[in-house]
Amino acid sequence: MPDLPFSSERYGPAERRMAQALVALENRILHPRPTEDCACRQGMFPGLSRRGMLLGGALLGGALVARPARAEAPPGAIEYPVQPDPTREQGRMILDDGGYGSRSQFENEIRWRYPTASLDSSWSMTPLASGQGIITPSGLHFERHHGGIPNIDPQRHALILHGMVDKPLRLTMDDLKRMPSASRITFIECSGNGLTEWEKPTLRTVQGTHGLTSTSEWTGVRLSTVLAEAGVQDGAAWILAEGADAAVMTRSIPIDKAMDDAILAYAQNGEALRPEQGYPLRLLLPGYEGNTQIKWLRRLEVGDKPFMTREETLKYTDLLPDGTARQFTLTMDAKSVITFPSGAMQLPRPGFYEITGLAWSGRGRIAEVEVSADGGKTWAKAALQEPVLDKCHTRFRLPWVWDGTETVLQSRCTDETGYRQPTLAELVQARGTRSVYHLNAIQSWRIAQNGEVSNVHA
Repeated sequence: MPDLPFSSERYGPAERRMAQALVALENRILHPRPTEDCACRQGMFPGLSRRGMLLGGALLGGALVARPARAEAPPGAIEYPVQPDPTREQGRMILDDGGYGSRSQFENEIRWRYPTASLDSSWSMTPLASGQGIITPSGLHFERHHGGIPNIDPQRHALILHGMVDKPLRLTMDDLKRMPSASRITFIECSGNGLTEWEKPTLRTVQGTHGLTSTSEWTGVRLSTVLAEAGVQDGAAWILAEGADAAVMTRSIPIDKAMDDAILAYAQNGEALRPEQGYPLRLLLPGYEGNTQIKWLRRLEVGDKPFMTREETLKYTDLLPDGTARQFTLTMDAKSVITFPSGAMQLPRPGFYEITGLAWSGRGRIAEVEVSADGGKTWAKAALQEPVLDKCHTRFRLPWVWDGTETVLQSRCTDETGYRQPTLAELVQARGTRSVYHLNAIQSWRIAQNGEVSNVHA
């Protein structure tokens, strides 16, 4: 592995190992074998060869083992014979997939797993470049685990609410599902999204640079409903949320947020939560950093001050140049990225293309997205594809005619509060060089004369 310049000023030993390992992983997936005929050399999309797809799946910690027995199928699919002419013979029988739908064997998008030494504490990244619209399929939603994925029987699971309340509660899943339900579409983003990109353009694909964010529809009961049932006492200001995983993940949540739009979620995209997303119950905090949205939620303790857990002291804070730290930087700032064309793709020829990507903000709705096709010298307003929702991924689009010359594509967004996505230089000037979290700078993709797209700082 090459010696990559992740400086000791910004990157600690653990963060440096993470960044270097991500680079090595991406290279192995994009280049599984030097002599292999990779389809990505001919078309616009990098995709994955069959062997590269299998390698990426193996790095997911054994995900391939659980797929149907037809060994050539990508994860989540079943291999069927291809009919020479499907109009001249009957198709396969209904429920041949066992009663739970599978995707086509010709679709092979998968999450990447960060190659930690232990499979118990790791993360996987969403393939944003292949996404359509704004909803992330549940099976491609990014993951972050600190102690593995627990296997919890919902009939034995309960949520305890105690502390500064008039009536402590123990709520079973049946109790929660009898309460009035609420649904909302919102993004979740890990505050370490893009941690490799502070000092130099490092990872090649948008999955690598921005893949720790996803959007789903979440359903559950409003936390405010449960707090009202318990009766919050005067002086209460914070809530400790605790998970039932081996890490016993805990974070402090402002009670104002809990009373505003927090949801105790038990469903995602129309069905029960996936185990890796917190089954049977997780805390959903629209617009907050992902680490606060505790999965496998088992306990809420109401108090009058933050609980100063490991994840809000040692981790997930931003050390500033003057030695102070930004703490409880919970709201994710406005951010956007072009997903097509993006890194490791190749445009086959000059001509018409539609630039598209995603924008989001923890502060509210996206008000505007601008796209530059000349490295930030001039900007054009992109169209926002409906729906444009509060604290949610928003799809943007802009028609573009590439003349075949080298250029740099960028996007920047502005949310409804007036906050505009900064350049990397502006972000470094404001926060310094001693943190790897909360990178929301403008992303640049260079289009070479031969159509190859690469990650650059511009």
